[in-house]
Amino acid sequence: TVLADAITRTTRRGGTLLIPSFAVGRSQMLIYLIGKFKANKRIPQSLPVFLDSPMAIEASRIFHEHTEDHRLTPEECDRTFATATYVRDVEESKALNRNSAPKVVISASGMATGGRVLHHLKYLAPEPRNMILFAGFQAGGTRGATIVSGAETVKIHGDEVPIRAEVENLEMLSAHADADEILAWLRGFERAPKMAFITHGEPAAADALRKRIQGELGWPCSVPEQLDASTL
Repeated sequence: TVLADAITRTTRRGGTLLIPSFAVGRSQMLIYLIGKFKANKRIPQSLPVFLDSPMAIEASRIFHEHTEDHRLTPEECDRTFATATYVRDVEESKALNRNSAPKVVISASGMATGGRVLHHLKYLAPEPRNMILFAGFQAGGTRGATIVSGAETVKIHGDEVPIRAEVENLEMLSAHADADEILAWLRGFERAPKMAFITHGEPAAADALRKRIQGELGWPCSVPEQLDASTL
């Protein structure tokens, strides 16, 4: 509903919805949802949708060719990936910004740390009628986190770019398991490991999870810091 409302709100005012997205998994989910919205007439069926990420395009091809490994039928895959126009060529990517018509552009990277999405941000972020819609967790220190936090400008390619576009974040699309889900998974192990390492996450959250693993499972657990070494 949040995604459909964001699309409707942006396109009604004549803007472009830019979605910085992770190339594998998240981009395909977004295209699937947008296709559903079109089929249910939640958004205009004629609204152009572009997938501008070579990696996301290649991942979509793999989804399409290996339907035995996911839940979509071949027919659902055909309908889903027909929703978006694939933008492979650099000049085609640049042309999207010269097209002022309402549209949805999905482009990597998901935290706006690199990739084609930066060129779209430079062009679209200064215009209030547009929207920048992040599609998941934004790690501290990333350009995405800076924009979501309400920064008035952000540096891209050495230039300070004003952020006048509407900014939203679909945090509910995060693919990260929470602490309860991780512990439930760990409880399924047939035997305890010699050591558990937590190597991904914000420092405070990682340390809290370490304490839960040690306290609830009785396992030795460590949160390594940069340049720490362990012998396995």
